[in-house]
Amino acid sequence: MKDTNRTPSATPLCDQLRSANQWNANWTPFAELDPEWTERFMAMALKPVLAGVLDPKTVEFLAIAVDAACTHMYAPGVRRHIRKALELGATREEILAVLQLTSVLGIHSMSLGAPILQEELAAAQVRSRGHAETPAP
Repeated sequence: MKDTNRTPSATPLCDQLRSANQWNANWTPFAELDPEWTERFMAMALKPVLAGVLDPKTVEFLAIAVDAACTHMYAPGVRRHIRKALELGATREEILAVLQLTSVLGIHSMSLGAPILQEELAAAQVRSRGHAETPAP
């Protein structure tokens, strides 16, 4: 018999993530402060996964890339998604390729910083010779 007095949860997706042990504890403050926003965010973020547009192994590859990216660096997620990818038949080489592709995100730090370092080294050399030239901004 169905319990008709029970109020449906306002956050069914978040509840599902918690019960499936897919909930990141870092999301809890968001959920406590604004459960509706958190539910909508999760629905938006998980739409491609829930829609079945991509095969499960590809979804795991994308999750590995997101969690391993220099802007996220969430080791528990990387571990969980690598484990799941392996369960789905991913090879060591495929997962390594995902990590290698993801690592190039950090190259932008070098492409921004290296030219600035060269400019500042040149400016420091000019200053050390007693010249008062101002380096380019």
